[in-house]
Amino acid sequence: MMRAPIVVHQPSPSGGRRVTVHRHGRGEILGTAYSDHDLVVFLAASGVHDPDSILDDDLWIEWRGAGPHQWSAA
Repeated sequence: MMRAPIVVHQPSPSGGRRVTVHRHGRGEILGTAYSDHDLVVFLAASGVHDPDSILDDDLWIEWRGAGPHQWSAA
């Protein structure tokens, strides 16, 4: 089974979630997102066409350590 190429990591204690994309056999950090808008901007800048449409698609994005769209530490 293939993993989702985009990973939104667990929220940091200060808020925000690191975002990585896996391509060419390695992970690349896109930045720290503090909202869905930040995530969409990172994905668009990395070449994802229509990034809004994939936020809830687990074939594209794996949300780790907290549910989708949760940006602050619990």
